[in-house]
Amino acid sequence: MKRAFLPLAVLLLLLASFVGLSSAYTVSETEQIIITQFGKPVGDPISDAGLHFKTPFIQEVTRIEKRILEWDGRPNEMPTKDKTYIVVDTFGRWRINDAKQFFLRLRDERSAQSRLDDILGSETRNAIAKHELIEVIRTTKDREPDVDATLVDAPGNIGMLYPITLGRAVIEHEIFEKAASKLNDFGIELLDVRFKRINYNESVRMRIFERMISERQQIAERFRSEGAGEAAKIMGRSERDLLQIESEAYKTVQQIHGVADAKATEIYASAYNQSDESVDFYEFIMTMESYQEMLDKDSTLILTTGSDIFRFLKHVDRPNNAPAAR
Repeated sequence: MKRAFLPLAVLLLLLASFVGLSSAYTVSETEQIIITQFGKPVGDPISDAGLHFKTPFIQEVTRIEKRILEWDGRPNEMPTKDKTYIVVDTFGRWRINDAKQFFLRLRDERSAQSRLDDILGSETRNAIAKHELIEVIRTTKDREPDVDATLVDAPGNIGMLYPITLGRAVIEHEIFEKAASKLNDFGIELLDVRFKRINYNESVRMRIFERMISERQQIAERFRSEGAGEAAKIMGRSERDLLQIESEAYKTVQQIHGVADAKATEIYASAYNQSDESVDFYEFIMTMESYQEMLDKDSTLILTTGSDIFRFLKHVDRPNNAPAAR
């Protein structure tokens, strides 16, 4: 009898263990549990961590994330109010605050991500279409730009910031408020929405680059013209200073020559005025120097017999074959 009862006891023990394992489940700190019976939720969500029990075989455990989740939207091309096409890449953070509503409406995170794509993408497109590009790009209003003093008088709006009334942060908050109210119906709490990246459309980008190049060329041309003007001024001043220096140097040289000649004349005069013979000798030397400067082998000199220059030649003995002085 005992031998027949032993296998039955083991079978009952195994069955009890299987039933116990099927009815027990654990809940971690990072999740919340929905108990479903025949596919429908039963009772309230369970979020307390620990060991819990359910009706075995007919009830199932659906685990739902309790932590903050991330939504990373796809970059989409959309127009601004001023008809400038830009590519906007957004991201957000969200969590499931009503697990039962979330399960009834969406079931899983994949469906939630798809719904987030639809709602946040639509609200982002609507917000971008209602505002100018400068409102989407800039974050704060009443910002003072750091303008280069050399570009103050530059043509166009180089170095200038257009005025804004809202700014990027306000537009992000607008998207957040409108999307949060819609996602609340799905048991989702939207925590934050931000622009991750904003780029120009390829065709718009090329026009922007061309305009930037044109502006920089205008600035470069202005600097070149100003530099050429300054170079001309510097060259003019240097030439004027050079002429002034040369003039003053020539004046100084002539003054030195005049003083030297006066001193030389004074020395000659003091040397040759010591006697009548020295005076006559000085006159003779000076006359001979004059002959040397005036005459060469191809010169013909016509003088009167009473000329001061000729009076020394009258006393010079000439060779027999030399022509007479005229």
